[in-house]
Amino acid sequence: MGAPAPRSRLAAWLAIAALIIVADQVTKVAVDKLFAYGERLPLLPVLDFTLLYNRGAAFSFLAGADGWQRWFFTILALGVSGFIVWMLSRHGHQRLFSWALTLILGGALGNVIDRFIHGHVIDFVLVHYGDWFFPAFNLADSAITVGAVLLIIDEVRKKPSSA
Repeated sequence: MGAPAPRSRLAAWLAIAALIIVADQVTKVAVDKLFAYGERLPLLPVLDFTLLYNRGAAFSFLAGADGWQRWFFTILALGVSGFIVWMLSRHGHQRLFSWALTLILGGALGNVIDRFIHGHVIDFVLVHYGDWFFPAFNLADSAITVGAVLLIIDEVRKKPSSA
């Protein structure tokens, strides 16, 4: 395990995560105020803004469950977030790795806020082609996805250690 990162480095990563959370919440509040549920605003032939609620996880996983999933996903995300903060405190000097974790942290907490306040996550970006629709998503989901891709890139870029 690495040595603890300087507090200022950890504070910087947490500030970036906080900015992601704020941007995510501002966009969700705006869409929730401006759109009726299910209303769509075409932006491009393949991209709409809409207002949808997701009571499940990614791709509406467990959305049809009877309500327990709200607290399950909230507790899971808070646990993962705690682990991420600990990892940032130990590896904050590793830039790509820390960017990945920070994006995931900001996205996870952005969606936790929705689950806690509303009981669901607000989704509003709808990508489609003809009659095919990708599941709606939000800024928090995008941050989590980019963070996951950066984690993969970071792992692939690591040089194998000689054992």
